[in-house]
Amino acid sequence: MEWKQRLRIVLMRPRNALNIGAAARAMFNFGFDDLWLVDPYEPAFRRAKSAMGAARVLEQAHVTSDPAEALGEATLVVASSALQGRSTDIVQRELAPGGTVLRSHLEAGRAALLFGPEKTGLSREDLSFADWIVTIPTNPSCPSMNLGQAVAVCCYELAQQSRAVPELKTPATIPAEQRARILDVLLPILSDSGFLFDEGLEAQTQKLRRWVGRLRLAPRDGQLFLGILRQIRWRLDHPGEP
Repeated sequence: MEWKQRLRIVLMRPRNALNIGAAARAMFNFGFDDLWLVDPYEPAFRRAKSAMGAARVLEQAHVTSDPAEALGEATLVVASSALQGRSTDIVQRELAPGGTVLRSHLEAGRAALLFGPEKTGLSREDLSFADWIVTIPTNPSCPSMNLGQAVAVCCYELAQQSRAVPELKTPATIPAEQRARILDVLLPILSDSGFLFDEGLEAQTQKLRRWVGRLRLAPRDGQLFLGILRQIRWRLDHPGEP
């Protein structure tokens, strides 16, 4: 499999047909074709599918309402965001050095590049899925970019690095879909134990999602951790059984 096939572009809640089409054309221009859309505005998606130059990418694009499904087998999730004054504890890298890290990962691993909706950008919930954030250096007076432009710039930067990959060996880690399974089992356990409260649950969930990502569990360790959690869940559900 060529390295470009290991990158998935994920658009979160896109609303504008022109932007969807522009993003798809940019991907096709630079040799990327794995496009996922999470909760797109359906009329806009239908119009975008008829756009010239984007048909091939859009015809095979996947649509889902579940971000974890869209991120799938990616073992590295990178969010593209200008942040615009928002504070976060997530690692941030500018596009050029970040592109080097991402390109190196794609030599053997799968990755997802996450883009937010046109008006608001990625939410805190969206960012909680990311291992780190890539920022495109722009004029501070106008930091945000059009969705299609942002996809094009990121794809171009990666394509430019196709012949200069540093020897960066990173250990195999569990994919995003397995992180989601761990969180699905962990959250009810923490809730039943009194660790989580209904008030502020969304923020607590986001912190725990980032924590699971920062663990960078190897596949075997991920299976072990999930098995431990499932056994705890079973014991909580069957307190009187041996």
